[in-house]
Amino acid sequence: MTTITTNSDLIPLGSRAIDRAGHHRTDQAWLDAAYKSEEALVFILQGGLPLVTAEGGLVWLGPEVAKLAPDAEPLFLGVDKNGTPVFAVEMPGDFDLNSSLIAGTGDFGDLRTSLQNMPEMDANLASTARSLFEWHRSHRFCAKCGTESVRTDAGWKRECPDCKAQHFPRTDPVAIMLAVSGDKCLLGRQRMWPKGMWSCLAGFIEPGETLEQGAARELLEEAGIKCDPAQAEYLFCQPWPFPSSLMIGLILPAENEDITIDPDELEQAIWVTREEARRILAGDHPEIYAPMRFAVAHHILNEWATRDE
Repeated sequence: MTTITTNSDLIPLGSRAIDRAGHHRTDQAWLDAAYKSEEALVFILQGGLPLVTAEGGLVWLGPEVAKLAPDAEPLFLGVDKNGTPVFAVEMPGDFDLNSSLIAGTGDFGDLRTSLQNMPEMDANLASTARSLFEWHRSHRFCAKCGTESVRTDAGWKRECPDCKAQHFPRTDPVAIMLAVSGDKCLLGRQRMWPKGMWSCLAGFIEPGETLEQGAARELLEEAGIKCDPAQAEYLFCQPWPFPSSLMIGLILPAENEDITIDPDELEQAIWVTREEARRILAGDHPEIYAPMRFAVAHHILNEWATRDE
């Protein structure tokens, strides 16, 4: 039996999660007091970009954020191991960092870039906040009656004031899988990616199918590789905030090796040996480089490549 060397709690963006303390989300008096507390930890984003230090970590602020954005609705993310409340605030579009009281503390940076150097807990919190703020931005109106809904439960729910429908943040399940055949695995690349970048294939799970069925379907549709869903091996998963997915890692034995790509999905797909995969992960391959370490695809490839042959 194959022993998986890692688990979801160790995968970047999901690791070092704090206690979400969901029982506080409906206690407005507690939330108000916690947000004003001198112990409160608050970080900010603007347009989905977190305020980060030069080293890549979040800029941690306190209750002074309420003075910077008095009309902003803080998102309650939970409490850390010391019981300290943690909040995130989305700054308005007209907020000028350079002329503010916190000028010089950091810059609003692209999250994908920042994640390469961000501490584990910061990465989890920034990813969570970005996903929720993007959801609020794109789901302002009630899907049942069309009325503009309002934020409730400390940012974890929207309610319609007219028909009373409740709406919760969505997370889209995505299979991200490595097809393998003996000592080879399948990698693909999209035309928009930087030269030399290759990764596992991936695709959204559709209604009415299992995770394993969706993974096998995507491999067949995108690369012409047939796999038996019953033979799929689940590895681990990762929350992915672009915009809000759960990336679910699998390995599937391939029943054929002839590749037929869907050009609308992939530019190219190739088989690489286990030794080549190890070189790719080590950064020693002359033509191919691995996905960034914060991406679950990196860890899927590493899981397979480091197994005994």
